[in-house]
Amino acid sequence: MHINAGDTAWVAIAAALVMFMTPGLALFYGGMVRAKNVLAMLMQNVFCLGLVSVLWATVAYSLAFGGTGKWIGNLDFAWMGHFNTAPAGLHLSIPPALFMIFQCMFAVITPALITGAIADRLRFGVWVCFVAIWSLVVYAPVAHWVFSPEGWLFKRGALDFAGGTVVHVNAGIAALAVVLFIGRRNGWPKTAMPPHSLPLTMIGTGILWFGWFGFNAGSSLGANSIAVQALVNTHMAAAAAMLGWLLVERLHTGHATTLGAASGAVAGLVAITPCAGFVGGMSPIGIGLITGVICYFAVSVKFRLRYDDALDVVGVHLVGGIVGSLLLGFFADKAVNPAGANGVFLGGGWSLLGNQFVAVGATLVYSFAVSLALIAVLSKAFPAGARIDPEQEAIGLDLTEHSETGYILVER
Repeated sequence: MHINAGDTAWVAIAAALVMFMTPGLALFYGGMVRAKNVLAMLMQNVFCLGLVSVLWATVAYSLAFGGTGKWIGNLDFAWMGHFNTAPAGLHLSIPPALFMIFQCMFAVITPALITGAIADRLRFGVWVCFVAIWSLVVYAPVAHWVFSPEGWLFKRGALDFAGGTVVHVNAGIAALAVVLFIGRRNGWPKTAMPPHSLPLTMIGTGILWFGWFGFNAGSSLGANSIAVQALVNTHMAAAAAMLGWLLVERLHTGHATTLGAASGAVAGLVAITPCAGFVGGMSPIGIGLITGVICYFAVSVKFRLRYDDALDVVGVHLVGGIVGSLLLGFFADKAVNPAGANGVFLGGGWSLLGNQFVAVGATLVYSFAVSLALIAVLSKAFPAGARIDPEQEAIGLDLTEHSETGYILVER
């Protein structure tokens, strides 16, 4: 195995960028909750950096990338063993340990995405257990199916450059399963629960946008033309999705909001994630515009179906991930990446789109079923249940779960 210094430097930087996305996500979500729950939201996100990282090094990485099985990996890489060996089917120009830590950052942020849906009502102890088990029984198998060259969806020909199915569809459908089980916040939707600090959310948006360059362009695993294309695509899709969201928001409500700008940009970043290294030209702008419009309307579905997705994880990450994964079946261009395929618009026929449907469908069914079963079991395992008491909810998670407050509003 030849180690390329430039590739190694770039992927190391990209891993750091992806790590920075988790505190960025914490700020993005933290600004959108009520002030009494801001620290709880920050804690749920940042805590994933500790727990998931250790699980990844000990077991989860091996389950995701070890062995040659089509459904799940083995324990070849467990307990940080054989980290100088590349996973089967991967031809790396970077140290295998760098690939491990780069993928670790994806494993960290994926369950963190779920926190936006369950805001204000889940016990921290339940969240700890959920993240630990979910990372092993949901994230690792799905990552193996899609990212590992030995996985059944990879072998089938489904494409996912940086995690449209593995990260966003996976986390989004798991979030829906959990909120359907634990129920709505007290007073929702009749009681207004506006964001307490949109400036925090906008700062988080900027950090996410910045970190997403590592998320997508780093997934090329080298300092090469595909990385550059992915970086350009990432930025253009986010910009176009922001414009698409704000346009329909202005036409629909008469106002273009900062929250809309932030949500639109993130929707575009989500949608381009599976496509980033497989499309070129004006495709990312088209993908972004389409996704911004669709996700704007998708977030309103929760009011019709009456599921309390507090911070629109389903409307942005689940729907955005599905849209991006399926649009790849139309826009993929083998001239951009010979390892990819041609989509419908590039003369490739319908086979890629069919494979994308299979990948999305398999992720939806598996993640929803296991996530729902997991939260149901944990609710029974904890004597007080998964959800905090109404009195605790009224006080806020910051004080009841962490004995802290995010803001001191009067002098003591």
